[in-house]
Amino acid sequence: MAQQGIQLDRERFCCSICLDLLKDPVTTGCGHSYCKSCINTHWDNGEESGSYSCPQCRKTFTPRPVLGKNTMLAALVEELKKTGLQAAPADHCYAGPEDVACDVCTGRKRKALKSCLDCLVSYCEKHLQPHFQSPPFKKHKLVEPSEKLQENICSRHDEVMKMFCRTDQQCICYLCSVEEHKDHDTVSAAAERTERQRELGLRRQTIQQRVQDTDKDVKLLQQEEEAINGSADKALKDIEKMFTQLIRLLEKRSSDVKQQIRSQQETEVSRVRELQVRLEQEITELKRKDQELKQLLDTEDHNQFLHNYPSLTPLSGTTHSSSIRILPLRDFEDVTAAVPQSPDHIHSASPCWSLGLFSWRHS
Repeated sequence: MAQQGIQLDRERFCCSICLDLLKDPVTTGCGHSYCKSCINTHWDNGEESGSYSCPQCRKTFTPRPVLGKNTMLAALVEELKKTGLQAAPADHCYAGPEDVACDVCTGRKRKALKSCLDCLVSYCEKHLQPHFQSPPFKKHKLVEPSEKLQENICSRHDEVMKMFCRTDQQCICYLCSVEEHKDHDTVSAAAERTERQRELGLRRQTIQQRVQDTDKDVKLLQQEEEAINGSADKALKDIEKMFTQLIRLLEKRSSDVKQQIRSQQETEVSRVRELQVRLEQEITELKRKDQELKQLLDTEDHNQFLHNYPSLTPLSGTTHSSSIRILPLRDFEDVTAAVPQSPDHIHSASPCWSLGLFSWRHS
């Protein structure tokens, strides 16, 4: 019994929102007490609707009440703390600020397990049992807990809206169907839902089929991308190999051409130098003979002149015509002209273009 009394005290001094001992307690106009921060946070979240309700009894206040601290309750909580009384562990069966509370529970409300579209009431597990046990309740439509049950009530007739007007595309109650919606195309809300569910099912099938078709197209594009990448990679490898071979061939042929040019250069320079030495020797001999002739011509003694004249060595010929032929410089230009001058020429040139570069001869 003592334990039950302690548990009762805990529940009396606990905030039904945070389930902890009251902190800075305040009391609403309906007599329920909360932590000041908890109730203000709860009302801040529902401020858009313009009405403020008690989380326990659902009584609404308009405008928002100004809450003052309950000093007596605060003093009691402080005394309880000194005696070692702590808040009861959070009971997850009770509704919190974000939960849908049972509309039947009094005092501390439990979480709603289901909401009934016929009763327009949310029930906890305990109060929901009649819907499973009583035959009249078994026909009721139970859904997941919802705070929007009042949206199913006709604002004009305060009746549950179980009809749907296809003409105006809105939910209506039975009285609406015989009054302002008379002669309209009306059906039960369940029938309209069934029809729209069928339409949505067909739309889903269409969407799912498009997803499958599009997925196939995506896979085909992926295969095409892989094929393109593979073909490009192979082409790059082949081109790299071809150009490597071409570069090596060009380097070898360049070396051969350079070697042939240098060889021909040495041959021609050697020939020219040999001729140059021979001509220089001939010049020296001619100058010597010219000096002898000058000395003879300068002899004043007639007898001495005539005596020395026969001893002079005659020239090989009376006239001189140069036998040296200067080779035109364009011979080497012909060699460079035989080499391709641009990429287009390289493409059109024969692979054996260098073989005949030095077929020319100097005579």
